[in-house]
Formats: sequence, C-alpha cells, structure tokens
Amino acid sequence: MLIILIGIVVTLVTGLPVLLQMLRNHPRGLIILFFAEMWERFSYYGMRGILIFYLTQHLLFDDDVAGAQYGSYTSLVYLLPLLGGLLADRYLGTRKAVAFGALLLVAGHLTMAVEGQPAKQTLVYAGQSYEVAIEGRMEERQVRLMVAGQPHEFSATADGGLEIKNLPAGAPLPAVLPQGQYELKKQVDPIGQGAFYLAVSLIIMGVGFLKPNISTIVGQLYPQGDPRRDSGFTLYYYGINLGAFWASVLCAYLGLEFGWWAGFGLAGVGMAAGFVVFVLGKPLLEGKGEPPNPDLLKQKVAGPLSREWLIYLGGILGVIPVWFLVQRNDIVGVALIASTVVSLAYIAYFIGNLYRQRMRVEAERMILAMILVFGAVVFFTLFEQAGTSLNLFAARNVDLGPVTAGQTQSFNAGFILIFAPVFAALWAWLGKRGRNLDPTLTFGLGLIQVGLGFLVVVWGQALAVDYRMPLFMLALLYLLHTTGELFLSPVGLSQITKLSVAKLVSFMMAVWFLSSSIAQYVGGIIAGAMGTHTVGGQVTDRAAAFATSMDGFNKLGWGGLACGVVFVALSFVVKHWAHGANDTAPVEDPPAPTPDGERQAVRP
Repeated sequence: MLIILIGIVVTLVTGLPVLLQMLRNHPRGLIILFFAEMWERFSYYGMRGILIFYLTQHLLFDDDVAGAQYGSYTSLVYLLPLLGGLLADRYLGTRKAVAFGALLLVAGHLTMAVEGQPAKQTLVYAGQSYEVAIEGRMEERQVRLMVAGQPHEFSATADGGLEIKNLPAGAPLPAVLPQGQYELKKQVDPIGQGAFYLAVSLIIMGVGFLKPNISTIVGQLYPQGDPRRDSGFTLYYYGINLGAFWASVLCAYLGLEFGWWAGFGLAGVGMAAGFVVFVLGKPLLEGKGEPPNPDLLKQKVAGPLSREWLIYLGGILGVIPVWFLVQRNDIVGVALIASTVVSLAYIAYFIGNLYRQRMRVEAERMILAMILVFGAVVFFTLFEQAGTSLNLFAARNVDLGPVTAGQTQSFNAGFILIFAPVFAALWAWLGKRGRNLDPTLTFGLGLIQVGLGFLVVVWGQALAVDYRMPLFMLALLYLLHTTGELFLSPVGLSQITKLSVAKLVSFMMAVWFLSSSIAQYVGGIIAGAMGTHTVGGQVTDRAAAFATSMDGFNKLGWGGLACGVVFVALSFVVKHWAHGANDTAPVEDPPAPTPDGERQAVRP
C-alpha cells in the first residue's frame, strides 16, 4: 500500500503541471494522444510486470525457455509495426490504424485473463512419482516435495542434484538425489496454454497497427522547426510512463493477491479506456492522421469488401501465422534477421537515390537517423532486461520490504513521472535559445548511464545479506536507467520525425521500433543465459542465482559503458549531419487561444 500512496502523491504533484503545460503551450490533440498512449502502455506494462512470472510459475517454463519466449513475444511486438507503418502510410492513415490496433489489443489482453489450470510438476525416482506441491505467486512462491503425504523443503547440491530436507527414517527415497538419478516431469493445461498464445498473438498484431502510428501523429501536430516538438514528445513520454507506473503497481498487486487473471484482466480494461479516449478525441486531432487517399481506401477490391475492410480482415487473419511464430523462437530470429536486412536494404536504396538526385542534406539526415537507430538497439538490449532478468532478480535476490517483485517495475516509470517535466523544460529552454544538444551525444550519455546502472549493483554486492540485495540498490539501478532513457528515448522519437524524409516518416518510425524488436530478441537470449535451475518455478540455489546475475550485470554494464563512449566520440564527427533539422530560432511562447478555441499559428 505504501507504493500506492507514494504513486498518488507523485501523480498529483507532477501530473497537474504537465496537463497545464499541454493546455497552454501545445496543440490540443497532444492531450488525446497522451491519454490514449497512457492506457495502451498501461495494458502493455501491466502484462510485462507479471509475464515472466506467469511463464516460469504458471506454465513452469525453465528460465532459459521463459527468457526466449518472452523475447519472441516482445520482439514480435516491435517487429509488426513495420507492417502497420507501411499500411498506414499507403492506405489507412495513422488514425484508423491506431483505432484498429487498439481493438485488437483489448481482445488480446482480455483473452490473457483465461489462465486455465496451472502446470503441475512431479519428481520421478526409481519408478515412483512424487508431487511437487506449489503455493503462491511471484516472491511468495512456496514449493515443497510431497513424500509419504508430507511436504518437505529441498535445495540444490553442489553437483546439481537435490537435497530433501527432514526426511523421516524409512522414507521411500534418499535425502540426496544425485543429478541424473531423478527426472522432473511437467503437465500443462493445453487450454490455458493455447489461450496464452492466442492472447499474445492478438496483442502483437494490435501493437503493430497502433505503436508506430500514434507516435507519428504526435510529430504531425508540430510544424517543422517548432521548438516545442522535443518537449512535446517528452510530455507524451510522461503519459506513457503514467500508464506504465500504475500498471506495474496495480496489475502486479492484483496478480499476486487474486490471481494472474486479475492482473491481466485489469490491463485489458485499461486498453479499452484508451480506445474510448482516442475515438472521442478525434476532433482535437485537427484532421491529422487521415488516409492519404480516402477514395482509394473506399474502393471495392474483393467483392463487397473495400480496401479498408480487406486490410482489417487481413489483420485479423494475420493473427494465425503470428500464433505459430510466437511459439518458435528460432523462426522469430530468422524473421527478424530477414526483416532487418530488407529494411536496411530499402533504406540504403532510398539514401542512394537521394544522393543520385543531389539531395545530400536529406541523405545525411537519413544516415544520422540510422546511427541513432543502432544506438537504440544497444540501449534497449540492456534497458529491457527489466521485464526478465531484473524482474526475476528482484523476486529471488532482493530484500523487497514493502513492495512486490512485480511492483519494482514501477520504479522506472515513477522516476520518469518525477523527472520528465524537468527534462521537458530543459529541452524547451535549450530549443528556444537554439542550443539543442547534439542527438548522438545525448545517445552516448544515455548509453553510459544504462551501463552504470548495472555496474552500481555489481559494485555494491557486498551489501547483500543472505544473497539478497537491499531494495535501494535496485532503485538506484532503475534511477540511472531512467535518466539514460530520458536522454535517449523521447529525443530519439523526435529525431526520427525530424530527420526522416516526409514520405518515409512512418516507415522510419517503424524501423525505430524494429530496433527495439532486435533488442528484445537479443535481450531474451541474454536473460535466458542468466537463468538458474528451478523446480516448480522456484530457484533451488539462491547463491548460484545471485552469482549468475552479478556476472551477467557486470558484462552488460561494461558493454553499455563502452558503447556510450564510442557514441560520444562519434558525435564530434557527425554533429553537422542534421543540417539544421534541430536548429530553431528563439521564439516567444505560443499565443493564447482565440475566442473560437483554436490557436493562432506560431511563427518560426
């Protein structure tokens, strides 16, 4: 309850100034996009906060399998925007694509509430089966081995076997089971597992239509050279994290106390609220995001079906191949590599055409955008450990005190609620004076901070008691990750809309999310490699889990730090490649609304 009270205070203190700033200084449509994306992120982060525990505890996946499965899901979540961005650019327009994606997301998250029966596990020794008794979820998980009708604790031995505690004399199995002399078998409810894969497939397709296009509409609200653009994206980012914060707090609480269905179901309700806000707020978008050719969209192409409804039908049927893909991490990897190669080839071809047309300024801007995309891959590979290895680390090796493991996901979002307005004011102050920081430099600083986040935990491991770190060390990690994110992510979103050629902007936004797809896939593999042995979703050796985490965090930390230094050095080479895209002349604050409620044009 303490974190809920803190969240209410933070939301009230930071949220009111943010809303007032949007009403005074930004297009009214930003408010609609703010709330719509807030609820979309509520649904996504609500699921993310408990998903790794659902995989390892409800479905009883091993850590490496769960990490790969999580990576497949989140990778496809950020891969499908390539398709959604292209369809929006050519046919649907961004507004219709967002609305359709929101409906798919509602269906997906509500389907996640169909959890089915939890997987069961038995230990087989000398031809006899012994039930693994499981109670509780997340950090309250308790696993015992039933022997002669009595529950017994157990732990791992040095050689990888199991030691059964307090066995009575004459028990039917020895106190120590060497590795290889016993077998763990699992029984999974096919209905619950099938519902899970269907749900995540609907979510993946929904995000594909929604994610790249709602960010594009934000960029469309601001004319080229408008100094409010960077601060607008940061305020929009505040909305994202307002949803993420409350999702992590509430969905994790409901999932722990009442069941997985409650946490996932609340996420679906949040997405439904986002859809309603977006539909009702259409007039405030001022015509932005409409189809590029409405007549072409209405044209009948398959009997009575118009091109628009054919796209919707294709999106729904597309859930079927996604359903197969999400279960095959290896195929997802191949698809991801293929998508990356095709996207890079298309962009290279496009840049080559710009050079052939003697449009060097536009070409170098596009190259700079791709450099930033590469930096985003590295950053989010590290940053997105939050949903996997860091979440499991919190449950297994952190003294959580008044919060739950899933609620530690709220630390990042909570810090953004506090610091996003500060960064928004900073970018606006620099923009009005024509002193914007070079984007490559800000990316480098962001990478340095995300690397340091891991390293401070490694350097402070001596503070651990019984292989549990104090909660404030995990909070410090998330603080550094948050400041790094505020240097990189909202600036990156804004830079893609600034640097991209107009007719390719939605595709480039999709490529930006493709960078997250690559990061999620690689991050899932890394998280799996940092896993440890479990029985019934509970680790058998906390010391081994702690040592594995420290080794992984150390490697991730130094890798992020090194890449950050490279980007800082590179910024001195490419700092002129934006060719004025980030330059703005000092301007006065936007004028007050006219009597009819519309803002007058802001002069550059």
